[in-house]
Amino acid sequence: MLIRQGHERNEQIDRKLASCLAAIAGALNAAAFYAVGFFSANMTGNISTFSDHIAVGAWISALFYLAIIVTFILGATVSTLLINAGRRRNIHAIYAYSILTEGILLAILGCADLWLLGEWRAPVLVIGLAFLMGLQNAVVTRISNARVRTTHISGMATDVGIELGMAFDILRGRERPSEAQYDRAKLLLHVQTILAFLFGGILGVLVYRSAGGLLLIATAALLLAIAMAGIFRVRQQRAQAS
Repeated sequence: MLIRQGHERNEQIDRKLASCLAAIAGALNAAAFYAVGFFSANMTGNISTFSDHIAVGAWISALFYLAIIVTFILGATVSTLLINAGRRRNIHAIYAYSILTEGILLAILGCADLWLLGEWRAPVLVIGLAFLMGLQNAVVTRISNARVRTTHISGMATDVGIELGMAFDILRGRERPSEAQYDRAKLLLHVQTILAFLFGGILGVLVYRSAGGLLLIATAALLLAIAMAGIFRVRQQRAQAS
């Protein structure tokens, strides 16, 4: 699911990727909000809160929300540069290496969350996760040609509404049924992604309540396993071809 790109991917691969990474993103976002009261990947909410704090003159708080937004964008930028460099060098597992990078950084962040105390814990956790969510979202967006998003839900919820509206009109004979199968596949992908994010969030909070920063280390291990599976598969394919 981290090897094929764009039109080489099928619906099953996209759904598998969306379910795995959306569940991880949901767990991390919900756990961070439970722990410190901030969202690391909800840029709509963060920009709205940033504008609100600017309007009322709460400059210090506004700067923190601005830092979350900028760091998310920076994560996506770094991910894109890494992917572009890998593609120029014909590194077929570059998307897997990008997720491997996320896993390593998340493990470091998990250790920091376990060790840091006091006022440093909240900003390090939120800013660190914002970078990693930006990185992950860029990887998933690039590899799927923007069909899959895993770190935020607003766009997918909108798509679900559109696809349900289209299905209703097709059933009434108001729209051509030729696109019904495509719309159905998109609807399944987006609903599955939202549910994965939801259940990941529930599980993330439950685990964080009992294990704290070990949740980050556990999710890092999952990312590393997903990435290594992709890397080994590429190496297998090369060995069979040679």
